Amino acid sequence: MTQHSTSNPAHEPDMSLSNTPKTRQVRVWDMLVRVTHWAVAAGITANLLFTEEGSELHQYVGYIVVGLVVVRLLWGFVGTRYAQFSNFFPTPSRIKRHLSDLSIRHTDEQHLGHNPLAAIMMFALWAVIIGLGISGYLMEANIFASKDVLEEVHEILANSLYLLVPLHIISAIAMSYCERQNLIKSMITGNKTVTPRRPQ
Repeated sequence: MTQHSTSNPAHEPDMSLSNTPKTRQVRVWDMLVRVTHWAVAAGITANLLFTEEGSELHQYVGYIVVGLVVVRLLWGFVGTRYAQFSNFFPTPSRIKRHLSDLSIRHTDEQHLGHNPLAAIMMFALWAVIIGLGISGYLMEANIFASKDVLEEVHEILANSLYLLVPLHIISAIAMSYCERQNLIKSMITGNKTVTPRRPQ
């Protein structure tokens, strides 16, 4: 905002500056969270779109993705602040409060870690990926006699990713708008921009 020369800046405060909220960068996502996130995304994309179903490459990629998810789950107990489940586990009270905030459009309400709805999505994706790994392993190991059942379960889980992955991406874009954050960028840089609340 352009300052006018009618006031003496030595005696009167600059209201244009005092009314402008100051922002700061906060490190939210550590390196392990970011690497596992994008590596899992790459592995899922490869196995859904590029590798041949049942091939050795398909299996190896699948096991690597499952291993990454297991590492991320363990990190949820011992990792950094925003990586820990205690910070974002979707309890009923957290979900209710978040939905209430969304309903009255608290656009200045910022979640540094995962919000409760994002947490539900993450747990759903992790559960499906682990289910794919288990069913895929059981098929190859011939542990169960009914291989057809395992193949059907594996296919259903794989097809569910065609719904969950786009929903995850769309939700990230939508919440970026609602929270005034570039959530995709923050998962690359690890940082989020925080705007302090103005006094009510």
